[in-house]
Amino acid sequence: MAASGHIVVDVGKDEDASAGQPPVAPVPYLLSFADLSYTVNTNNGSWLTSWMPSRTPATTRALLGGVSGEAREGELFAVMGASGSGKSTLVDALAGRIARESLHGSVTLNGETLHGRRLRTISAYVMQDDLLYPMLTVRETLMFAAEFRLPRALSPARKRERVDTLIGQLGLTNAADTVIGDEGHRGVSGGERRRVSIGTDIIHDPILLFLDEPTSGLDSASAFMVVQVLRDIARSGSVVVMTIHQPSARILGILGRLLLLSRGRTVYAGTPAGLMPFFSDFGRPIPHNENPAEFALDTIKELEGQAPNGTVPLADFNARWQAEHRVMEDVTTMPLELAIAESVHRGKLVAGSETSGTSSSSVPTFANPMRVEVWVLIKRSFTNTRRMPELFGMRLGTIMLTGFILATIFLRLDDTPKGVQERLGFFAMGMSTMFYVCADALPVFVQERHIYLRETAHNAYRRISYVISNAVVSFPPLVILSLAFAVTTFFAVGLAGGASSFFFFVLIILASLWAGSGFVTFLSAVVPHVMLGYTVVVAILAYFLLFSGFFINRDRIPAYWIWFHYMSLVKYPYQAVLQNEFGDATRCFARGIEMFDATPIAGMTEAVKLRVLGAIGNTLGTSMTATTCVVTGADVLAQQAVTDLGKWMCLLVTAAFGFFFRALFYVVLLLGSKNKRR
Repeated sequence: MAASGHIVVDVGKDEDASAGQPPVAPVPYLLSFADLSYTVNTNNGSWLTSWMPSRTPATTRALLGGVSGEAREGELFAVMGASGSGKSTLVDALAGRIARESLHGSVTLNGETLHGRRLRTISAYVMQDDLLYPMLTVRETLMFAAEFRLPRALSPARKRERVDTLIGQLGLTNAADTVIGDEGHRGVSGGERRRVSIGTDIIHDPILLFLDEPTSGLDSASAFMVVQVLRDIARSGSVVVMTIHQPSARILGILGRLLLLSRGRTVYAGTPAGLMPFFSDFGRPIPHNENPAEFALDTIKELEGQAPNGTVPLADFNARWQAEHRVMEDVTTMPLELAIAESVHRGKLVAGSETSGTSSSSVPTFANPMRVEVWVLIKRSFTNTRRMPELFGMRLGTIMLTGFILATIFLRLDDTPKGVQERLGFFAMGMSTMFYVCADALPVFVQERHIYLRETAHNAYRRISYVISNAVVSFPPLVILSLAFAVTTFFAVGLAGGASSFFFFVLIILASLWAGSGFVTFLSAVVPHVMLGYTVVVAILAYFLLFSGFFINRDRIPAYWIWFHYMSLVKYPYQAVLQNEFGDATRCFARGIEMFDATPIAGMTEAVKLRVLGAIGNTLGTSMTATTCVVTGADVLAQQAVTDLGKWMCLLVTAAFGFFFRALFYVVLLLGSKNKRR
């Protein structure tokens, strides 16, 4: 038995109450929070602060200042206030999205502290933005969410049944087979999109549901429908806490409890019906023909504009008014573990309904094993991308156009010294192009980042599962791109070696694309902005090309820069294709007087060149004629200083770079996606 204070205000009978058999008593939940305070350093983002602390004194701002309240199952708890009032911060605090050491005060459910795994297991958080895959239908979106959040032990039929039930509950029956859509593809309406976004987070029927501005950007009818859905969710036995900016009169009528904030302080806490007597006692009576919520927000805004602490009198009045109108009301609760077990027994918290045991601790951290998560992620990504074939078509067209241009420029190269130089240019351009083409992978994770953060925040899947699926999905297109470039260029340029050489050429291109896509994927996690990411990618790849060994041989690079040569992604594929082309020591690339090409003797007559050639032969003690081979493939490799690693080792190193950068991608995700404020 827990004592709790409430304002006694008659709000009338429920408009949807129906006669008949009394409903089953809901499982009692009481979410209480007391004296929540959260302060941030306002100049924390300035690098000058760390270097000049005496000149840049730390300034702080209280986003929450001793906020208290409570929310129950069966009613909508709405946090209101102007922009900057702290309403989103309060919901983040209740949802465990603020680091525990930074938040002061307590948050309890049925008298027990909420944090960590238990909170993630029984709760869901719906962000303000609708973060969905555009080319999935409503049903597919919810079905994939079910496959993530519902346990493998639950049969596919039960999962489909849960999705169908949720579609009906969300009022999405008519849009069930419509794609979500985006700027370039027509899809569901804004209100339907918002309800789908809510549905993906409540697929497991959570006990606690937190929402940040669920009606933002919606028209009045859509916003009202969304709030009706949330009310039904609350009545199913959930505690629903939401922020809302400016509710209409209809929405205000179905809210259960309000908490109005101004600059982090509570200026009203009670039922919507209590707004009228509250502001009347404050000396600002609300006109009968005016929306009480709009009047309250306008009054708060007016007081804030009068002085920095203009709402302090209203906050103080609220404290006194609460004390005068509060009566002690006995609220029957039960221990949290028993309440959760009873809710699971009644069908809530579906992720735990098929597990052994009845406590929240028996619900696994992740609903499915890693192999299932990887498979579902692959299936979802493939379903979304195959409906946008133009994206892969652009990549394929780009690489084939590049191959066509290179093939026509370097068409049928001959085995002469000039042919050697032209081959070197072709290989340098071709291998570096593979890495630049991979830059199109940069926006993929940048666009998916917030979906990933939302889904992993409540343990929909493991981070390693996302990394593996990302790599698996990206690989098949690389195979097609490799074959397309090799077929376009290998035979047209006249590269040697036959089928085995062509096969290796395809492999090294594939390894280059694999390494390049891994590098770009890693950068997309480090640099969250697309344009900045492109700048970084282009700059780093330019450095890789500079130190690849094409512009300056390895043995000519200064010792203080040689480390960059071995870090260059372009070095290894460039060296591999050179060895693939010039690896035949019997193949000749300069005969007789061709050795004088690109020298001062090149402009002399052939007779003079032959006499000089004969003199060189006499000096060396050998006979040199116009057909004598003077430069073999091995000589070319020695001249280019690419003999330190064999071609197969270069292939392995290039492929290893792809795995290495994806491992770094995982580390960045592991360290940089805590989803918590500091």
